[in-house]
Amino acid sequence: MCTTCHCGQSEPAVINAPSPSARRLELGAALLSRNDAVAASLRRRFTAAGLPVLNLLSSPGSGKTALLERLGRDWSGSGRLAAIVGDLATDNDARRLRAAGIEAVQITTGQACHLEAAMLEPALERFDLAALELLVIENVGNLVCPAAYDLGESLRLVLLSVTEGGDKPLKYPAMFHSADLVVINKIDLAAAVDFDRDHARRHIAKVAPAAPIVEVSARTGEGMAQLRDAITAGLAAPALA
Repeated sequence: MCTTCHCGQSEPAVINAPSPSARRLELGAALLSRNDAVAASLRRRFTAAGLPVLNLLSSPGSGKTALLERLGRDWSGSGRLAAIVGDLATDNDARRLRAAGIEAVQITTGQACHLEAAMLEPALERFDLAALELLVIENVGNLVCPAAYDLGESLRLVLLSVTEGGDKPLKYPAMFHSADLVVINKIDLAAAVDFDRDHARRHIAKVAPAAPIVEVSARTGEGMAQLRDAITAGLAAPALA
């Protein structure tokens, strides 16, 4: 259970206190305000270093790490792509990325279901930011809480796997609405799982009408050239406010 945003946690009994819902709203606003201040500081730091930053979000098992492994192999200037990886436990994903030749630092969040801007600061000390071409933040697998937390990124990419079904954008609209780019992964399995592309694209367009949609297979490499082009175009757009 998340101990920082308090999602789903019961409210402790307090005598003569405001209602639990009011206290939860006040706490949430304070947390996001502090996070936004740190995120703004990080964004200035990234800008000073000339470093674009991609925040990669999705549910667990959608293929974030596999996508990064493929990007590490295919990205022009390979070896200058680095990653910060968030998980509740283990450093499995960071070890996978390092084995693929990507400099990676793992953040284990314990019970926290998302990364916050302040969590990135110690990890950033492990990199020579000026030497990197792209920094990717692989967020904790979760389609709820991470949507609310700015990490100072230049571009927010939300990943949807065909195995999840095409209705996820409607079920988790805040996450997809926050996306600058939506990627449909595991497209090589679309026929096997009876994935309806048009159905999924309509749902994405309903909640994220301005976000480009790219279909890829991290396993086969299908669509990766288009994804690189979309990332490059997105990074060339005006920075997030």
